[in-house]
Amino acid sequence: MKQLKTLLIAAALFIGVSQTMNAQAKTAHVDVSEIMAKMPAMLEGQKQLEKLNQTYNADYKTMVDEYQAKLKKYDAESSTVSEKVNQDRAVEIQDMQKRIRDYGENAQKELQQKEQDLFKPIQEKIKAAIQKVGKAKGYQYVLDSAMILLADGPNITADVKKELGF
Repeated sequence: MKQLKTLLIAAALFIGVSQTMNAQAKTAHVDVSEIMAKMPAMLEGQKQLEKLNQTYNADYKTMVDEYQAKLKKYDAESSTVSEKVNQDRAVEIQDMQKRIRDYGENAQKELQQKEQDLFKPIQEKIKAAIQKVGKAKGYQYVLDSAMILLADGPNITADVKKELGF
């Protein structure tokens, strides 16, 4: 009876240990930010965004310069023109302020939308490549290196770059 009990305990321990070993998943890590920083499509997208941003900044600066010139002119002439003209100019200045503010807000929204339009397909392509490499190498989990405090597992960044063609 004691031998049966010992045998059952040993069998239970053996089953528990083997299930624990099977439950341990194979993990790897990848540096997504490194891939994104060196990916040619990402670099091209950043150049497009920078060019668009420069265009918006130039237009914004032109609007501000025009506003400041009118403001200076109106301030210099305010004592020599009628009250009605000064009121009309004040309304014009307020309208210019609103247009400048609206332009800045719209430019920012358009830049954010353009960034999303450019980079979302790239991010999806990177994700698909990571999944493909991870599955091919038999990993159940692939973690982003940027979020890992300790990474003893294999780094598959080079394999993902190769999959993406660079």
